Amino acid sequence: MAGNGMPTLGRVKVCDLAPSEGLPSDSYKLAVTTLSQSLAQYSAAIIQFPTSDGALLRSGLDSARLYFHQRDSYPAANNNMIHTNDSSDWCKTSGYYADPQSWQESYEYRPGLSPTEPTNSMEFPPSGLPDIFALLGKAARVVLDAIGYYLNLRSCPFTEILDNVPLRNNEISSSVLSVCCYARPSFHGAQHHNLTEDEQLILYSDHDHQLDKSLISFVKSDKAGLHIRDMHGQWILVDMDLGPQEAVVYPGLALYQATAGYVSPAVHRTDLNSMQGSIEGRFSLAFKLMPKSMTNLSCSEMRAAGHGVEAQFQLPVSVDDFMQRPHSNDELFNRQTLQSFSVPQSQDGPSLWYRVNEADEKAEEERLQMQTTTTIKAAEIRSAESSQGTSSGDCRQKGNQAQILQPQGVREQPQCNEQPLCEYKKGDWVAAWSSICSSSRPPQ
Repeated sequence: MAGNGMPTLGRVKVCDLAPSEGLPSDSYKLAVTTLSQSLAQYSAAIIQFPTSDGALLRSGLDSARLYFHQRDSYPAANNNMIHTNDSSDWCKTSGYYADPQSWQESYEYRPGLSPTEPTNSMEFPPSGLPDIFALLGKAARVVLDAIGYYLNLRSCPFTEILDNVPLRNNEISSSVLSVCCYARPSFHGAQHHNLTEDEQLILYSDHDHQLDKSLISFVKSDKAGLHIRDMHGQWILVDMDLGPQEAVVYPGLALYQATAGYVSPAVHRTDLNSMQGSIEGRFSLAFKLMPKSMTNLSCSEMRAAGHGVEAQFQLPVSVDDFMQRPHSNDELFNRQTLQSFSVPQSQDGPSLWYRVNEADEKAEEERLQMQTTTTIKAAEIRSAESSQGTSSGDCRQKGNQAQILQPQGVREQPQCNEQPLCEYKKGDWVAAWSSICSSSRPPQ
C-alpha cells in the first residue's frame, strides 16, 4: 500500500485527541502522530468513539433505514426535491433531496433551518439527528485542533472561521449532517432497466470521484463502499472493517486552502456496483464541518508558524466565493503535501512530525554526529593547551601561523595527553566529554 509507511489506516480514539492544559501527554502525542501519518498517507483515518456514542451512531443508521423505506419511489422529473447542485445554496440546504444521476437520496439536517415538504407541510426527519450532529461536530473540531498541533500552529487556530458554539439567536449552521441512502431499489427501479451495461460502467468509472469542500468530514456507514485515493494514486476501501463505534474522517478542500496546501483533501467515490442485488441499499451518516459563510480563508496562521505560503494562497479568499467556484483536480495533484514536511527536534520531547524519506533521517543523524565531534575536538585542543601552560593569546597566534605556513587542507594536530577522538565509540561520547572537562579544570 504505502511502502515503508503505515500498513493500514490509523485508528485513533477521540478521547486521546482531546487536548488538556499543560504539557501534552504521551497518549496525545501518539494519537496526533497516528492521525497525521494516516492523513498524509491515505488522506483518511478511523476515529473510535466511546461505547455510548457508538450506540447513538448505530441508532442513527437504523432511523435512516426506516425513514427512506417509507419514502415514495423515484420522484417525478418536475419534482423540486431533485437536487440541482446549485452552489449558491451551499449553506441553505435542509430536508430531503434526491440525485437520480448517482442513485442517491439524502436528508440534510442543518440547525437553524426548519425543512418543509414541497406541499409546505412539516417534514418528520430521522430521529436523533441533533445528538449525532453535536457528537460528530465536537469530534471534527478535536481532529481539526490536532492537525493544527501537528502543523505547530497556535491552539484552536481555526476558531475564527467556524460557527459559534452554541449558535446565537437567528444564526444558521454552516456545518451540515447528511443522512444518505444509496441505490434504494424502489428509488432507482424505474430507471435501472433503461440503462445499458456500458452506461452503468461509465457511471462508476475511475473518473467519477468527488472532493468535499469542507474542513473535516466524518462518514459512518452500514455497508462498505467508500473508496479514497491514497498518496500513490491507489483507491483504498476505507470502511470495510469499521467497528460499531468507528467512523471514517478525512480532510476537505477548505482545509487545503486554509493550510496553504499542506493538508491535501481526500478524493473519494462510492462504489455501488456491489449493491445491485441489495434489497435495501446502503445507508450512511455524513457530517461536514464547514467554515461560516461571512468570513475569509487565509493562511495567516501558517505564516505566523513559519510555513512557506505559495503565491496561489497569498490572498484571502471569501468563503462564499470559494464554495461557489469550481476547483480543478489537476491543481491539487503533484504537489508537496503534508507528508513531505518535517520540523527539527523539539526541546521538550520527541518530534511528532512524520518523515517519509528515511534518507532525511540519516542525513540529520550525520549532521548531529559531526556537530558533536567538532565540539569534543575543540575541547581536546583546549585541554592540551592548558596542560602545556600555553596562554590563550599565544595559542591563537600559533594556530594562525600554522594555518598560514601549511598548505590548505593540512592542519597541525595539537599534542594531547587525552585519548584520541577516533578511539571513542558512539556510545562513549558522554564519558569522553566528562573526562575532557575534568582534565581541563584549573588547579584549586
